[in-house]
Amino acid sequence: MLAAGWQDRDGAKTALLSAYLTIPIRYVFADQGFAGRLVDWARDTLRTTLEIVRKPADQPGFSVISRRWVVERTLAWLTACRRLARDYERDPAICEAIIRWAAIAGMARRLTREGPARRQARRLYNWP
Repeated sequence: MLAAGWQDRDGAKTALLSAYLTIPIRYVFADQGFAGRLVDWARDTLRTTLEIVRKPADQPGFSVISRRWVVERTLAWLTACRRLARDYERDPAICEAIIRWAAIAGMARRLTREGPARRQARRLYNWP
């Protein structure tokens, strides 16, 4: 987590190195804000490919970029877990555990369902 005055790219080396020491990641997608020397550093130091996902030069307005959409969709799935909708935790280890739990629950739900995916129905609770 970075202070509000820092750019994301300022903390990227620390985040990539921490992730690499835990689980050696070989391929990372990043947006245009991470372009530059970070790509060379990741290749030379971590032996990791850092692919910068850019919007097409001839794109006139908003359009969904496929690789970025995967990240946005995954974050939306995780925030469906009520404890991840807001940052309640003080200990980062607990927050990480809840993220893992939500990801495992989502994967298990998708693996065990039958038929194509469909939007979940809203639950209406009738409180006694």
